[in-house]
Amino acid sequence: MKLLVIGSGGREHAIAKKLAEDATVTQVFCAPGNPGMKKDGIEVVPVAENDQAGLLAFAKEQAVDWTFVGPEAPLAAGLVDAFESAGLKAFGPSKDAAMIEGSKDFAKQLMVKNAIPTGAYQTFTDFAKAKAYVEAQGAPIVIKADGLAAGKGVVVAETVPQAIAALSEMLEDNKFGASGARVVVEEFLAGEEFSLLAFVRRDKVYPMVISQDHKRAFDGDKGPNTGGMGAYSPVPQIPQEMVDEAVQRILIPAAKGMIANGTPFTGILYAGLIATEKGPKVIEFNARFGDPETQVVLPRLKSSLAAIISALLADEKPVIEWADNAAFGVVVAADGYPGTYEKGRPIPLIEDPEVTVYYAGVSETAGQLVAAGGRLFLVEAEGENLPEAQEKVYRALAAAKLTGMFYRKDIGHRALK
Repeated sequence: MKLLVIGSGGREHAIAKKLAEDATVTQVFCAPGNPGMKKDGIEVVPVAENDQAGLLAFAKEQAVDWTFVGPEAPLAAGLVDAFESAGLKAFGPSKDAAMIEGSKDFAKQLMVKNAIPTGAYQTFTDFAKAKAYVEAQGAPIVIKADGLAAGKGVVVAETVPQAIAALSEMLEDNKFGASGARVVVEEFLAGEEFSLLAFVRRDKVYPMVISQDHKRAFDGDKGPNTGGMGAYSPVPQIPQEMVDEAVQRILIPAAKGMIANGTPFTGILYAGLIATEKGPKVIEFNARFGDPETQVVLPRLKSSLAAIISALLADEKPVIEWADNAAFGVVVAADGYPGTYEKGRPIPLIEDPEVTVYYAGVSETAGQLVAAGGRLFLVEAEGENLPEAQEKVYRALAAAKLTGMFYRKDIGHRALK
């Protein structure tokens, strides 16, 4: 098979690498990809993820068997619909189904309609009304831009003034443009967070092993929210009974609810969950693999990812097996991220055979990888258990010469107390 992956981040690097490991796959293209992927034999294609016509033309010209759409923006823009209209196979939700991530309000309505456990909420477009609601509810409270905001449109406000400032930025200052023209104000839920992803084909739901992401920029879960600074799998502090409950009360009702809504879902359904005293509740849904969760979940997949996707596209039951080991990943980011950061610094070569490097915000200058984004790369390792995998990653990072870059030193701290 010849396969095409859409996207350019660490998530797409992990997906493309896993697909390329399959004996039935002769070639994996990634559009636009990044130059760090080339070390794994992935062919990088200079077509932007929002260039629907260019992507369709490339897929036809190369006789690609099917396409995997990685990021949320092209899904929300209807890339899968465009491929299917052209008679090409693509794995991912339709534009209408991608609304489960593209609109927080849409997702909340779906949950309420299908009795899926989540926090109480209200949706606002008017600043004065939102402010009055926050003042009545008190803090802590969560403010979310309704639309896509690259993982940065969520503010967990610990005080009422913080919440009002976030509302003002979104509704009055247009910090996130149209994505923040409507906001969801949500009850703060206390508990341990975890990510539960599943392969979904309409009403068929095949859950993956769980993982835990670290959103805050700095050690001790301090600093602003980011796109994710590291992840690990399994999550030993979350009991299997809670995961089973989440599949039955959250994932399956969500898939069935999407069908009832007239927006059936095919693709990767991501449930960002919190383990509360009353059981698992939904913080958010995403319509695709998470980043950096993908980089620690896929290494634990014993089955062929290519065969799983092929089976789902053919409406067949896939064979899915997971390893009992642990995977651990730490993101290296440019100093200043998620705010203003410098570009162009050389990316050090990490040649430790016990780790895998997944590249994200990098470009190439005279054969040298250089910083081109906020999150630059993730270093991942597997082990029989989390301490073993963690030790491998931090050993490799300690040996690397990271100038103008930083990473969290405490990824996995909740599991390794």
